[in-house]
Amino acid sequence: MRQFGYLLKEGVTSIFTHGFMSFACILVIVACLLIMGNFALLAFNIDYNIDSLESQNEILAFVEDSLPEEEARALYPRLRALDNISSVEFVTREQAMQNFISDYDDDEMFQEVTPSWFRNRYVLYLDDLSLMGATQKEIQAVEGIADVSASLELSQGFITIRNVVSIVSVILIAVLFVVSVFIMQNTIKLATFSRREEIAIMKMVGASNFFIRCPFVIEGLLLGLIGGAVAFGLQWVIYDFVVRHVTAGSLSRLVLVIPFDTLRYGILGIFLGIGLVVGTFGSNIAIRNYLKV
Repeated sequence: MRQFGYLLKEGVTSIFTHGFMSFACILVIVACLLIMGNFALLAFNIDYNIDSLESQNEILAFVEDSLPEEEARALYPRLRALDNISSVEFVTREQAMQNFISDYDDDEMFQEVTPSWFRNRYVLYLDDLSLMGATQKEIQAVEGIADVSASLELSQGFITIRNVVSIVSVILIAVLFVVSVFIMQNTIKLATFSRREEIAIMKMVGASNFFIRCPFVIEGLLLGLIGGAVAFGLQWVIYDFVVRHVTAGSLSRLVLVIPFDTLRYGILGIFLGIGLVVGTFGSNIAIRNYLKV
């Protein structure tokens, strides 16, 4: 326990001994984590909105006019059995007419409209928006279906946005992770360079690599954890600020935003975990060459 206390004390003391570099190291970690976090949260919210659109997105399948309502309803099992279909709803001519009229304020304009002007139809909801084109063809192939209406361009646009943001986020996170490790490594190198003679003497008198390495690893670990904690607090403030402005404007009707409260524990764990890994990994790389005595 005394040995562990000594190593812990040495690691903590090194942070204050190299105060400016430690501060710079924490700032770099915070900046990298904030950029990672912002892009990750953006990608997560885009996925959330696309998943919401998938649950609401529909394909309209119009039944042939020659089929009576009883035969039109008989198509339900065949449509429900298709792949990528989450639910199916049958809409009669009368319901289609009422839905159409309800979209307008002046009912007198449609006094001459009759249900015969409309077709029986099915509203089909999809499991996977990216498969809309293939699903549309399968529905069209069902005997008794005259026409199929689907918003292919809109769905492909959302999927493209999601893929681009996801790819950019992954690349950016990987680059920033490497940059964070590099900065941490150079910060620890400065500390080890000033103590290189002490390290050499400790090696000559029989100190183990673990005993020498441990204070530097503790220093890097603490710097990483501090950076992760600070980044988490700032991320919370930034996210809440953006959410308040989005929900207060006209975008609130179009965009769904995930509350930070539902994500905070996961984000805190990820930030602290990345900080810990970056700090530990960077310090191990920095001290490695000085142990070869």
